Amino acid sequence: MRIDAFNQINQIYKATETTQVRNVSKASATDKLEISQTGRDYQIAKKALETVPDVRQDKIDAVKARIDSGNYDVSADDFANKLLESFRKLDF
Repeated sequence: MRIDAFNQINQIYKATETTQVRNVSKASATDKLEISQTGRDYQIAKKALETVPDVRQDKIDAVKARIDSGNYDVSADDFANKLLESFRKLDF
């Protein structure tokens, strides 16, 4: 390798020169988060729902008691009508 050729390439690209770095002022803008009123309402509702149980045990116990005692009767017509109504609501 020829050293003089390397020096010529360095001169072309000015690879050995140092450049001064000047101080850059800090950006004046800062990140900011704003939550809309709808978002705040959603957070309040979500926190309120966390305290409500998923299962209403009192309703379950009442139906179980009626089944065990033999007093729980379901009309076949009512059941069929509700089943058909739920199928009509589905979008195919």
